[in-house]
This record gives sequence, structure tokens and C-alpha cells, in this order.
Amino acid sequence: MKLKYILQIVFIAILATSCSTDNDDEITINEIEGLVKIQDLSNSTHTIELYNATGQFKTGYNAVSIRIKDNTSNTYIENATVSWNPIMQMPTMQHSCPKSVIGKALGKETVYEGFIIYQMTGMDGSGWSLTVNYSINGVEYSITDTITVIQNAKQHVTSFMGSDNNRYVMALIEPKTPKIAINNLKIGLFKMETMMSFPVVENYKITLDPRMPGMGNHSSPNNTDLTFNTEDAMYHGNLSLTMTGYWVLNLKLLNTENEVLKGEDVTTENTQSSLYLELEF
Repeated sequence: MKLKYILQIVFIAILATSCSTDNDDEITINEIEGLVKIQDLSNSTHTIELYNATGQFKTGYNAVSIRIKDNTSNTYIENATVSWNPIMQMPTMQHSCPKSVIGKALGKETVYEGFIIYQMTGMDGSGWSLTVNYSINGVEYSITDTITVIQNAKQHVTSFMGSDNNRYVMALIEPKTPKIAINNLKIGLFKMETMMSFPVVENYKITLDPRMPGMGNHSSPNNTDLTFNTEDAMYHGNLSLTMTGYWVLNLKLLNTENEVLKGEDVTTENTQSSLYLELEF
């Protein structure tokens, strides 16, 4: 009899463990954890949800996560092909800005991601609009709505004419959270080919001279200039930050022939380059 009771207890324990494992497998994963919704774009069939880390579009580099919700079933689409086109409507003309292709977020079923670099503001929904085109099972859809782009507190993007008579857009991407250390510095560089086309500029060079204007305009050791990385099509270098505060990243842009297209050396007489980005931490 005692053996019978022991076997019953063991069977119940195994069953309980099995049930517990099954329940764990059914835990719903929050694929937008840590993200804040910017806004929804809607048509009669779907709602496009836009997310990033702050819940705002700002001038400069904006990493954006996207979900597409079916308005009827209230479920999220896992197999869409997505593209987008931001447009700034000016009084006499319109233009776009640098933007990436959109792909599926790594390890996620319902989230797509890309980036947009806004070179100017568009407050209160005036100026900027965003069109999202997408295809689901061979059916094409499109949504367009106005968006708000606010001014970044520091200059994280600059649009300029080079000495080669081409217009460029340069944006600070990293460090997102600067620290007293040698930081990975990542910058995006794009050429304004047309009002709607901003291809990546490859194999140029960006020299770096960080300075603290409020501290005698001193620099820092162990910085390295930025070179093009083919893996992410961005420019990478080392940025040495020796103390907290306001920093100006003085830059020069050189083409493949080593000709300076924009920017100057910082000297006693010239305290800042005409090509620069800013950060403060």
C-alpha cells in the first residue's frame, strides 16, 4: 500500500511540472518593450504604429520601429513588405530626407524597423508628412499623415554645401549615452542627389577634433578620425570624452582624393570648424 501511495505522489508531481512548463510556453512576449509610441497612421484597413525610445521625432537621426495592425481582427501583420517616404512641404517646393530601407526587426515577429534623418523641424504637424507603403499577400496599401518633428536641443544633424558644389547631410548616431571614456563615434553621411534622393556617401574621411568651449576650448587624447564601415554604411571613429559637459565635435570632410570639402582646423585664431556636431552629457 505504501508503494502505491508513493507512486501516486510521484505521478502527480510529474503532471504538475508538465503543466507548469506548458504554461510557461504560452507567455506572451511584448515585442515593443522599452519603446514609446510616437503616433498612429490609419486607413480603413490597417493602423501603422510608430515607436522609438522617446516617443518623438527630433531633428537628426531617428531609429523607428513599426507595427501594422489589422483593424478588423485587431492582430499584427507578420509578413508585410514596407517602405516609407517622409516629405517636407515648403512654400514653393518640397523635399525628402535621408532614410533607410525597412526590414524585420531581428528576433521579432510583428516589428519592422529603419531610420529617418530629419534635417529640419516641422512643428504642430505643419511641413512634414510621412507616407508608409506596404504590401500584404500581394495586395498594396498606403497611408499618409502629417507628423511633428521637434528641434533637438543640440546640433545632431547638419546640412551643408561642399566645395564640390554638392549638398550633404551629416548626422550624429552614436554615442547615444556618452560617458567619460573612449566612446564609439558613429556618423551618417548622405549626398542630396535630388530633392527626393539622399544616397549614402562611401569611402570619404571625417577628421575629428572635439573641444569644450566652456573649458578653455581644450581637446582630449586618443581620438581617431572616422572612416567608412561597409557593414552598416556609416562612419566610425573614437571619441574621447574626459569630463561631463558641453562638447563641440569639430569636423572636416575629405573626399576620396583627400580634398577638404567642408570644415577647418581648430587653431588659436579659429576656435571652431564650420562643420560640427554637438553633444552634452
